[in-house]
Amino acid sequence: MPPMPWALLAAGCFAMFAASSSGTTRAPFLLDMARDLASSLPMVANLMAATSISWGVASILAGAGSDRWGRRPFLVLGPPGLALSLVGVAMAEGYWAVALWVTLGGFCAGGFTGVIMAEASARTVDRQRGRALGWIMAGQSVTLLVGVPMAAWIGAHVGWRGVHVATAGLALLAGLLLFLATLRPAGDGGGGGGARPSLAGAMSGPVLRLLSMGVAERVCYGLTAVYYATFLQATHGLSAAGVALPLLVFALGHILGTVIGGQLADRLPDRRRTFGVTLVLSAAAALLLFGWTPSLPVTVAAGFAYALVIAVARPCLMAALAEVPEHVRGTVLGLNVTSASVGWLAAAALGGAVVGAFGFAGFGPFAAGFALLGAVLALRR
Repeated sequence: MPPMPWALLAAGCFAMFAASSSGTTRAPFLLDMARDLASSLPMVANLMAATSISWGVASILAGAGSDRWGRRPFLVLGPPGLALSLVGVAMAEGYWAVALWVTLGGFCAGGFTGVIMAEASARTVDRQRGRALGWIMAGQSVTLLVGVPMAAWIGAHVGWRGVHVATAGLALLAGLLLFLATLRPAGDGGGGGGARPSLAGAMSGPVLRLLSMGVAERVCYGLTAVYYATFLQATHGLSAAGVALPLLVFALGHILGTVIGGQLADRLPDRRRTFGVTLVLSAAAALLLFGWTPSLPVTVAAGFAYALVIAVARPCLMAALAEVPEHVRGTVLGLNVTSASVGWLAAAALGGAVVGAFGFAGFGPFAAGFALLGAVLALRR
């Protein structure tokens, strides 16, 4: 096999870390932002929804555009645009100004995160793509592992506005790294030659099934990522500081699962079957995590197991999506980011309804149901 494009993978991982940090690192400062902007906590929390929606819309447009005009413009210009939006957030005086800037930031992030996946796929052969895409996606887990705790520490000294400026610096550095890593073009660079790319041409039956599988998987993961800290506080009476170590263990499980998933995607012959079996295992892990809470160590261990198992599935899905023809790969992987945003929004909204109706005990059957739905889509022929 040809050597892995480690420079691009490192740049892509860092860019994914910067993009994820642009929204996730607001979590420790929601109360401070609400107080500073003379707003309410729910309204500030809903800024993440605005980011997710614009992120998903931009991913469709950028994916299709990268197939037509090439990937490099999106990779090079997207991170500086994200940096500009973060500086705008730091300088904004009112809630609606912040909402406008975070929406623009989500649009810029969506403009390059899916395109990174297409670029990595173009620079690797089929049996390298699981590992390559797994390393890039690990940037999201690093945000939970390093980004959020570091943001909390920095924010204690410079406030939430200073954290946004620091994150803007990360985005600028990510743009520079992607610029250097893509000086040598990969194939046709994603544009020109071959069949004319189109959204309708990319939306084949197998692709729609894979995207639906991705929505189910993101609901399962997003449900835990959004509510895990609150679940720990409500179940075991932890303080805000007390959830730091369990969240660290959860993030480590997700990183390890992503690495293992990349290996399995490249070494096992049927990626959809691997995805389906993994989701069946995640259904069992979800029932254990939310249904059996005798002590905090048991819950933390179950959270680690759930994060590891559900993370194994993602590289298998991404590698399967990357098997589409080159001239629509950017479009398909952009649609994947959009479908992931749908999964995150569904997890946040439906998870809130489940808590209100059944408490956290309802999370196990809810997550298991979506996992089994994704498994059925993956395993039926």
